[in-house]
Amino acid sequence: QVQLVESGGGSVQAGGSLRLSCAASGYTYTTCMGWFRQAPGKEREGVAVIYTGGGVTTYAASVKGRFTISQDNVQNTLYLQMNSLKPEDTAMYYCATNGGGGCYTLNPTHFGYWGQGTQVTVSS
Repeated sequence: QVQLVESGGGSVQAGGSLRLSCAASGYTYTTCMGWFRQAPGKEREGVAVIYTGGGVTTYAASVKGRFTISQDNVQNTLYLQMNSLKPEDTAMYYCATNGGGGCYTLNPTHFGYWGQGTQVTVSS
């Protein structure tokens, strides 16, 4: 079955950088994969998605220009490079895939397979 395991979270000061990784297994088809985040008391929101078949990406306005989503198809790993981090980026970050559909939305409800999350904390 589909398994997603995130790593790379941690604590960093504002302006710093982190790189999150998501090791995927259990499937070989092209799909939409993405990073999502949820801060305490807030709804889960989409950060960035990528279509594994062609590398097309979409970003939330709040992270565009600071975060980069990428993939390693050989290692079946998804990455999120986060630069110029801000305190408002503090959240639990999740990796997800929609199990083979297209890649048209950052809406978390369109994604059915999720990892356990990794915490990112940015201090001012």
